[in-house]
Amino acid sequence: MTISRLINLICIVVGGAVAIYAQAEEKQNTYLLMGGIILLMFGIYRVSRNIPSKYDNQEEESFVKSEDED
Repeated sequence: MTISRLINLICIVVGGAVAIYAQAEEKQNTYLLMGGIILLMFGIYRVSRNIPSKYDNQEEESFVKSEDED
């Protein structure tokens, strides 16, 4: 596992844990909840940057085949 993936995983897990902890208290700490959600979204954003788009190779993987007319 590369260091970048490890950072992403840590951000997602810690952000989710902080957000759940802040939500679970009787008197909610808004700033702690916002910090957890921001950290969670940052980790998810970093993961999604590395996922390739399915539309990158649209011409190569087309279901419609054209025939050349001679």
